[in-house]
Amino acid sequence: MIMTEILKVNPTAPEEEALNRGAAILRQGGLVAFPTETVYGLGASVYHQESVKRIFIAKGRPGDNPLIVHLYQWEQIAEIAAEIPERAVLLARHFWPGPLTLILPKKDSLPSEVSAGLPTVAIRVPAHPVALELLRRTQLPVAAPSANLSGRPSPTRGSHVVADLKGKIELILDAGPTGMGLESTVLDLTSVRPRILRPGGVTLEMLEAVLGAGEVEAPQFTKCDRPLAPGMKYRHYAPQAPLRLYTGDRDKINRYLLKIILRETGAGKKIGLLAFEEDRKDFPDLPGLSFFSLGERANPAEAAERLFNLLRLCDEVGVAAIYAVAPPRVGVGEAVFNRLWKASGGNVEEIK
Repeated sequence: MIMTEILKVNPTAPEEEALNRGAAILRQGGLVAFPTETVYGLGASVYHQESVKRIFIAKGRPGDNPLIVHLYQWEQIAEIAAEIPERAVLLARHFWPGPLTLILPKKDSLPSEVSAGLPTVAIRVPAHPVALELLRRTQLPVAAPSANLSGRPSPTRGSHVVADLKGKIELILDAGPTGMGLESTVLDLTSVRPRILRPGGVTLEMLEAVLGAGEVEAPQFTKCDRPLAPGMKYRHYAPQAPLRLYTGDRDKINRYLLKIILRETGAGKKIGLLAFEEDRKDFPDLPGLSFFSLGERANPAEAAERLFNLLRLCDEVGVAAIYAVAPPRVGVGEAVFNRLWKASGGNVEEIK
């Protein structure tokens, strides 16, 4: 077991001592967990092959699941990408730093572990002050998937990283809650048309505003046996209890769920309900029912920020089952739906 150092840092004005410590560990081949504006990342220098391998070991991550390389400025793309199309530069200048990951052909010099043997590499520049300054001081591209055990809800709090990875990595930089709460949008630029492999904070509408209407392929909700990007596994972001996702008419969903919840709590089961603040009035204060609010239905950014933390709270409460009401699939709501869909393992029921 490794003695993990945990340093609290100011999220807007990170302390130099903590940043220098993190940069030194990364340059020496250690693993550092750090906050981004999406979720916490688990970083290793891409040029330390054994350190990159340790990421997979620490997380229990399948070896065919590629990593995202984090840079501190877009001009570093040339260091790891073999080709840089004009639209990559256009998107980088428009959205970076920010929650957009670009898939590009990789240079042969990049270790195969980073890209899980694929001829491509995933790249982004994060917007969080701690992440950016850590990367600037490290002066190396850093491979960093989410800093959690593989398959678990992604970490949006330093405490989530501690719970999953303490004793497995050298350093955790804890800057409190992240902002967005969902991982970055992953956009593949190696096909004829750019295609979204994973929805996130940069929406389809935002991408088309830059590249042109109809120029971007929307994400597909299908099983992926060979992931082309992080987060494409069929079951991911999963809490310990089984989760079932409900779509359709809101009132019909709530009436349907109330019957199920009354039956199951009456039988002594603990049930978790992920729904919106407007839904709360439809569910009485039942013993055994834990209502977890995703915020206002009209504000999917609230649901994005809260989701992973709520899934972990479901684990802490010890619920036997989780029922979730689907968000409107507009804007970042599409990304929230994607994460719930994956957390359920595709266990979705439409109520008509």
